[in-house]
Amino acid sequence: MAQSVLLTGAAGRVGQAVLGDLADEHEWRLMDRDPPTDDHPGEFVVGDVTDEKTVREAMEGIDVVIHLAGDPRPEAPWDSVLTNNIDGTQTVLEAAANAGVEKVAFASSNHAVGAYETEDRTPEMYQPHDDYLLDGTELPRPGNLYGVSKAAGESLGRYYHDEHGLSVVCVRIGNLTQGHPPIDYERGQAMWLSYRDCAHLFDRCIRAEYDYEIVYGISDNDRKYYSIDRAREVLGYEPRDNSAHHDDDPSA
Repeated sequence: MAQSVLLTGAAGRVGQAVLGDLADEHEWRLMDRDPPTDDHPGEFVVGDVTDEKTVREAMEGIDVVIHLAGDPRPEAPWDSVLTNNIDGTQTVLEAAANAGVEKVAFASSNHAVGAYETEDRTPEMYQPHDDYLLDGTELPRPGNLYGVSKAAGESLGRYYHDEHGLSVVCVRIGNLTQGHPPIDYERGQAMWLSYRDCAHLFDRCIRAEYDYEIVYGISDNDRKYYSIDRAREVLGYEPRDNSAHHDDDPSA
């Protein structure tokens, strides 16, 4: 059954991966601060997620929110991540709760746990023989202020689930690239997420039933230091791609 989905940050890389495979699967309302430059499914709302009135209006009649909007730069300064990522996420969650939205999928990031990659673990943790694994039960450990903002978004999701009953899934997205994964970059291969696996994962966030979850968004790579078991169990995520087999689908 098609769901009515609000996709914030629709013009970004993750948004384009999602829409590339799912444009005809759901009833979309897209939101971005810049107007569209090409064809798009559904309605397009030009606005910023820090604008409470625009977000409230965009939320009307929506079943599920995929919240991608924010400053995506790992080196983003505090004033930007505070405004765009933390305040913006709170604005979206508050509007979703007030509008009776059922589910919110929040785009978290590998940067929320980046500081687990310590000198005594790397580069071995990026290689197939190493058994170090993060599974989503560990505490956040950001490696930059962008990661701090994503950890804050996860905590906001937990609050809005507990206080307002929103179903919230936080997806710690790995290394999303279109086409081949980085061949000579072990870390990038270990956390690689193909475009079609990204679309499939967020489709499962739309369709599955859950309470509050933190899952990792990577493909089924031979070496992964993020577990995708929880995404499989709770969401029904079944990735098709593997960075070790990248020649199988060069367009993935």
